Amino acid sequence: MSLLSLSAARQAALGAIAPAAPEHLPLALAHGHFLAAPLRATRSLPGCDNSAMDGWAVRAEETRGANRDRPARLRVVDTVYAGALPARALRPGEAARVFTGAPLPDGADAIVRQEAARPAAEGREVDIFITVSPGQDLRRMGEEVASGSPLFPAGLRVDAAVLGVLASLGDSTAWVRPAPRVAVLATGDELVAPGHPALPHQVYESNRVLVAALAREAGAQVTQLARVRDDEGELRATLLRLAPEVDVLITTGGASVGDRDHVKRVLTALGARFLLDGVALKPGKPVAVAQLGATAVVVLPGNPGAATVAFDQFARPLLLQHQGVHEHRRRVTARLTESRHKQAGLTYLLTVAALEARGDGGAPWARLRPQGSGQILQNVGAEGWAILPAGRADFAEGDHVEVELFDRPTFSPVTSESPSP
Repeated sequence: MSLLSLSAARQAALGAIAPAAPEHLPLALAHGHFLAAPLRATRSLPGCDNSAMDGWAVRAEETRGANRDRPARLRVVDTVYAGALPARALRPGEAARVFTGAPLPDGADAIVRQEAARPAAEGREVDIFITVSPGQDLRRMGEEVASGSPLFPAGLRVDAAVLGVLASLGDSTAWVRPAPRVAVLATGDELVAPGHPALPHQVYESNRVLVAALAREAGAQVTQLARVRDDEGELRATLLRLAPEVDVLITTGGASVGDRDHVKRVLTALGARFLLDGVALKPGKPVAVAQLGATAVVVLPGNPGAATVAFDQFARPLLLQHQGVHEHRRRVTARLTESRHKQAGLTYLLTVAALEARGDGGAPWARLRPQGSGQILQNVGAEGWAILPAGRADFAEGDHVEVELFDRPTFSPVTSESPSP
């Protein structure tokens, strides 16, 4: 059976899960989720004309020509604090003492900073030493955003800055997609839990920690962690226990065709429907995606390097689709710092340690990490994947390739229409 290309396999895998129905979450719980619908401002920011400084609210025309030798003297008729309302409008020849955030009295059109004025006549009057222009040191109503104007698009990730804006608008909840519930299941007789003694032929089990962290970085809620031996009965019982409790079940290990690689065989016996079984990709070729009842199952290889690539290309898009978004990563053209030979017919994703400029004005140079499906250090601090396409086998030093960058991804809604809150 011919293997699907990387792009075709990703598209097939996305059929395993649909976007979750959106829900209102309290702001304290909405952090990291994705907005399910476009958001408009429910009030203006600021909500009224107010002072940007501690000082004096005045009519700007009455300060014309004022200086320290010839100050403009105005009568003080009010003191206004933030959160209070002016007692009345200003008339000609009057000023109001105001503090930062205080509403601007009617009749005033500028603020004189407190250091540019001095109280007189026991505080009943104030001497102004500068000329101010209309609008000086004021925050105008709606100057940041006007009520009803578009604010955030659907698919925006709710970070601290977005939460601050929502709170400033008076919103107590956000209309978002819920996080997918995820279980991670590691398989293998050779695995030993960290913190316990391990013999040289045994392997400390890192994939549960690694994959769970990758899932959380994709917005998931990891609710179950499990490990089983290479035993069909134990694997079957654990799959039946975990699958109904989560939206996505991710397994690591037992994905290939060895005598003790049981995962795909047991899933088939349980009635799972495979959307994908093997990809023309290295590392990560044995990856599979299936549906077991209402649960999406992603079968990752056991080697941590391969598991990382396969998670990134298949599990991560599934988790994001559950949250109603597709991810878009920047791609740049770079030159290889070394020659590479690869198997024709497979797409290779190689870890880029750094993109280096060499002062020649051309494309940056992609410095690769030592590669290996079983290696775990290669992805620490990596900048992205160098993509060596399936149609070529040999790449020389200096050849141009695309690099998919990990930094600053953007997200767009899965559909053009999102349910309204």
